[in-house]
Amino acid sequence: MNQKGKILVVDDDRLVLATLTHGLAQAGYEVIDADNGDDAILLARQHKPDLALLDIRMEGKSGFDVAAYLREYCQIPFMFLSAFSDEATIRQVNELGALTYLIKPLDIGQIVPAVESAFANRANAASLKKSPAPNVPEAQPIEAPQASVEPQADPLKQVVALAVGIVMHRQSLSRRQALARLQQQATQEGCTMDALAERLINAQEVLAGLGSL
Repeated sequence: MNQKGKILVVDDDRLVLATLTHGLAQAGYEVIDADNGDDAILLARQHKPDLALLDIRMEGKSGFDVAAYLREYCQIPFMFLSAFSDEATIRQVNELGALTYLIKPLDIGQIVPAVESAFANRANAASLKKSPAPNVPEAQPIEAPQASVEPQADPLKQVVALAVGIVMHRQSLSRRQALARLQQQATQEGCTMDALAERLINAQEVLAGLGSL
């Protein structure tokens, strides 16, 4: 399958990272992932992605730090994924020149259209550079995101993606290996992938709860 483009995804939540990476790969993109800002910068220099998706608040270098580097030294466009939408954050997002700003929690059904729009706008911008048109309006500043009213992605597909992420990071497997492991287990137990995925996620939540006691 021809890939649509190369994307760098950065998030210090490994489950979120795995879910985004899996979903974007399924949508046809080549994905490079990092769980911290330092690795993100090294990977950006090495792989020169077409777009970066950046979490904002991370240990060490923040998403803002990474964005500033990408803009200054790599000329790589970026968008932010964050649970925060306060005035100071929005102001800094605009100052850095982000393509867009998406509020967590998100599912892949919301992120893929935003990514596809970013690639389409990039192609349009390239066309305009070849044939400049007079009085092209400047990009409008980003406003505080509102709650999405877009139809949600199929929740069962999202459940499987989350389960794949759990298996990837608990057993150090690739996405393909983790998916194959889940399919094999579902076949052995005579249940659907969705049922197995839900059971796995529920077990993960129980373990997380025990760890906080």
